Amino acid sequence: MADSRERIRGPPRDGREFFTSPRQVLRRLMLLSEGRQYREAAGVVGRLGPSVLRSVIAELPIDLLLEHLPHSAYLLESFFTRLLTLNPSPKPEVPIEEVVWQLVRLFSHPQESGMRQRCSKLIQAISQFEPNLRHTLRDRRKSFDNAVRGLGVHGLTTDPAGHLISLHVALKTELQRHIDIYKMAIHKLEELNTSITNQDPAHSSHQRLLAINYGDIQQRLIANKTLLTMVDKPALKQLAFLVDNLSQRVENDKEVLKCVGQIKRLDGQACIEKRPAAGLLMNFAQGCETVLQLMGPESVPTSNGSGSSSCSDGYHSDDSANEETSEMVNQYRILYMENRADALEALDGLSQLKHVQDLKAKILFSIIVLSFRLCHGLRERKVMEVRRTLNCPLDSSNEIALALDRSVRAHLHETANTFPVGEIERSVFSQVLSTLHEYPSLESCPALTHFVSSSVRLAWRMINQKSPYFLDNDFNLGFLRPEKHDRHPQADRRSDLIKSFLWPALMQNNHCVFKAVVAT
Repeated sequence: MADSRERIRGPPRDGREFFTSPRQVLRRLMLLSEGRQYREAAGVVGRLGPSVLRSVIAELPIDLLLEHLPHSAYLLESFFTRLLTLNPSPKPEVPIEEVVWQLVRLFSHPQESGMRQRCSKLIQAISQFEPNLRHTLRDRRKSFDNAVRGLGVHGLTTDPAGHLISLHVALKTELQRHIDIYKMAIHKLEELNTSITNQDPAHSSHQRLLAINYGDIQQRLIANKTLLTMVDKPALKQLAFLVDNLSQRVENDKEVLKCVGQIKRLDGQACIEKRPAAGLLMNFAQGCETVLQLMGPESVPTSNGSGSSSCSDGYHSDDSANEETSEMVNQYRILYMENRADALEALDGLSQLKHVQDLKAKILFSIIVLSFRLCHGLRERKVMEVRRTLNCPLDSSNEIALALDRSVRAHLHETANTFPVGEIERSVFSQVLSTLHEYPSLESCPALTHFVSSSVRLAWRMINQKSPYFLDNDFNLGFLRPEKHDRHPQADRRSDLIKSFLWPALMQNNHCVFKAVVAT
């Protein structure tokens, strides 16, 4: 009877409603939510007791509230705050991952004004209610970042002569070389074995082998040396590298498709077939990063980039960065501000390029992008070479193999300033010349050679940092985004439509440390 009297009791004199029936509470919350009166609904949640709260959460249609984010953030926050306050035991089952991934999806798209402020308290309450979600988000963001980097290793490879060619062409050439040499080796074996085809096995016994004379040993050495010379040629060792390269590309593409599949499950409206995979992955990685930032002080610190342009043409500092990081970013700025300017001036002096201003900028842009791509490929090849030398399976993921990889990367980090990268410099320069073969004067331009050398050397140092740098590969000509693009001083300030990229953005830990310079 007491419960019945409680349910039909009128509202208190202060005007606040008080419900003890879960069904009554749920009906009231749905009515308020339909009218988008989320603050009033949050007030109802804030007065619920443990048992009623548990029952309401069990029957709450959470998907309807997720559809109305960020407007429903206040109501969702009140649920998690109330759960933290009451601390019911055991914890009620809350579809908290669905809430988090919906927030990631929201922050992966262009955001409406004030969305971060609306969702910040909700995200903080979620991180307190389920701290392990922070690690899940970091792992997912890392997988997205790795997938984007993997997209950049599908460029050209080098043949034994140092020329840049397609991997498939290189494999075909190498396999044909193997076939020819192996045919010769088989023919030689047939010649050598003619006399011993039907030899008695007893003739190869230990006693007989010890009894052979000097002439027989000499003849055997000549035969074996001839075979070894035929099959142990340095050129034949290129196949293992090409196969490793092919294997790496396959694994990278599998990882990309896996990540895109995860995004498709999170966001059914992502239009993955029409959008560039890199842009899609980077957007969702940024969504993860934004949610991690809003979770609280344990998140990865990001720079507080200003939306306005400055005389640095893209550079914005990170107060929390250490001295080494600041020095690296400053070197990247100098490469753009000084080395690039010197190279442009030298290209202006070439008669063949006087009337192709856009081409000169594209040449220098391609050089820095290609430098980072080839340096990343070289680093991964060095790691694989050490594994191969020590007979460690290339696909092994046990702790010993991973520790070996970490040691190699640590060594590359320590020797980054002195490591020979002449091969990469020649490859970059060779590809530029082969692409622009109608401009032979480029080959005799010292400033261009110096720019290639500076770009490769800096790229090698940057990708071998403990927290590697990489270029933002999103070069879609969309609208200018102040958080990652800076307008060139001579660009049209009345338009926000990007016409071309003059310099790529530099990324570290999935946040921009040097904005891309674009022409609008």
